[in-house]
Amino acid sequence: MKERYVYPAIFTYEKDQEIAVTFPDLDAATSGETEEEALFSARELLGIVLTGLEEDGENIPSPTPLHDVQCESNEKVSLVDVYMPSIRQANMNKAINRTVTLPAWLNAMALEHNINFSQTLQDALKTTLKIR
Repeated sequence: MKERYVYPAIFTYEKDQEIAVTFPDLDAATSGETEEEALFSARELLGIVLTGLEEDGENIPSPTPLHDVQCESNEKVSLVDVYMPSIRQANMNKAINRTVTLPAWLNAMALEHNINFSQTLQDALKTTLKIR
C-alpha cells in the first residue's frame, strides 16, 4: 500500500453554485462553497474512496497524467493528494459498538459508582493484550 496518492481533480465553476470537484479516475465527486472548502472536501473524499478500495482489495486505478485531463472552459484541473497513514490510523481508531453481557449485580454496582463502561472495557482489553 502506498503512503501518498495524488490524483487529478476537475474543479467546475458555475454561477451561483458550489464548486463541484470530480475525480475522473475514481468516478467520485464532491463540492464546496469556496475553493479552500472544495479542496478540503476533495482530499477527504479521496481518502475515503481509496481506503474503501484498499479494504475491499480492489484495484486502485493509476491516476491520469495532469496534462491528459480534458476540461471545459469553466473547469480547472488540479492535483489533490492524500496521506494515507493518517487516514488509515483515523479509521483504526474509529469507535464501534459492542454488546456485552454482565451479571445484574455487577451492572448495578458499576452504575452506582458512575463507572464508564467503554473506558473500563478498553482498559481491561489493553491490559489483557499487553498494550500500552
